[in-house]
Amino acid sequence: MAPPTLIFGLLALLLVSSALGSSVDAPFILAHKKASLTRLKSGAERVSVSIDIYNQGSSTAYDVSLTDGSWPENVFDVVSGNTSMSWERLDAGGLLTHSFELEAKAKGLFYSAPAVITFRIPTKAALQEAYSTPILPLDVLADRPTEKKFEWAKRLLAKYGSLVSVISIMVLFVYLISTPSKSSAAKGSKKKR
Repeated sequence: MAPPTLIFGLLALLLVSSALGSSVDAPFILAHKKASLTRLKSGAERVSVSIDIYNQGSSTAYDVSLTDGSWPENVFDVVSGNTSMSWERLDAGGLLTHSFELEAKAKGLFYSAPAVITFRIPTKAALQEAYSTPILPLDVLADRPTEKKFEWAKRLLAKYGSLVSVISIMVLFVYLISTPSKSSAAKGSKKKR
């Protein structure tokens, strides 16, 4: 007969493994929210928002719904897309992407809250919630100083400097190979005499 501590230890191990097994066999939702500003020629500014939803779990999430209500109507107008979306399911290892575009109506620093993702697991009656990552503060319709020519040249050099130097070295090498040197020309003239 096994000692009582061994039986209790095996029973505890069985309970822990069953609890871990049930939690592992569930969807695990991760969401990443990104936003970028684009200044239009008319002086208006647009905010492009993209939200990627990943299911890193081992089972399917059903009735997936995304709501991003952090864009107040007195500050932003929806230009394209919707700030909410729903899908029937998100399979394990799957990815859903939702994008929309807003136009700013007011100037200032804006902080956006994370988007809310709700989903259903067949083994639980209550809806589950997940939140996206927050975005960095957006300086909407900010007065940006005009770009100086030196800054423009510095950016251009940083972007294409290595390419220009490689092409310059190659052109110099080809020039040196293709043109005869003065010493060989002098030797050739001595031989003709």
